[in-house]
Amino acid sequence: MSVVTPICTRIPQQKYQQIEIFHDSKHPIAWCYMQPTPRPCFNRTLLGELNSWVNYLRKYASEHGIRYHVSASAITDVYSLGGDLALFRRLIQQGDRDALLAYGRSCIDALHANIRGFDSGVTTISLVQGDALGGGFETALSSDILIAEQGTKMGFPEILFNLFPGMGAYALLSRKLDAKRAERIILSGKLYSAEELYDMGLVDVLVAPNAGEAAVQEYVKREERARNGYQALRKLRDAVNPITYEELRQSVEIWVDAALNLRDRDLKMMERLVLRQEQVDARAA
Repeated sequence: MSVVTPICTRIPQQKYQQIEIFHDSKHPIAWCYMQPTPRPCFNRTLLGELNSWVNYLRKYASEHGIRYHVSASAITDVYSLGGDLALFRRLIQQGDRDALLAYGRSCIDALHANIRGFDSGVTTISLVQGDALGGGFETALSSDILIAEQGTKMGFPEILFNLFPGMGAYALLSRKLDAKRAERIILSGKLYSAEELYDMGLVDVLVAPNAGEAAVQEYVKREERARNGYQALRKLRDAVNPITYEELRQSVEIWVDAALNLRDRDLKMMERLVLRQEQVDARAA
């Protein structure tokens, strides 16, 4: 993170614990590095902080001259391992539909804001320098530009425990590819290499390991030379093929109902994946 310096002091009074925010002094870029604990997943604290930051950007991005926003990870070799499976398992066992819905809505609040460039004309960039699974892959796909380092892997393992990624995967993949390939990717449970996803067109910029931050700056320089054209094309894309909040809300409700139908053997598989999340976190530490 040597390329960035702390953002200006007008930040919400809340002190963030699981994200770090930086502002590049030479470029109009805000960097958001996720650092969730105890596992590298979207826990409720992380989601609350992300939504606080999102609301701040809606108000002040233009004032601070922020034209680009980068979502990245401070955890070595991990972008995000997705949803908080330990929480899901507990809420499913308790039959707590309201809590599952609240979790899902907090996810799509942040996701949809990223899709819309925080309603401030901001170009959103996902910088994937480690594995992005489930909700982590959804987050990466929600940006205008996905930059990934070679050797990273992304995918949706939810089908392994008889569920599907319910916070936007289908909509995002369908817009970037088509419905048939979206279903194939989701139902496969496969982890794809960044190289494979680049060939599909899901990764926009593929770079060597440890070259991601430099690639962000190179991309920004390129877009700045024709930013009016880039932004106009994105407006046309969103007009022709929008992803609405209502669409994401319906996806979450279907996901919650499906989650509450999971059987004991599905929850046991989910528990095994929680253990994998914990092992990854131990290695990252």
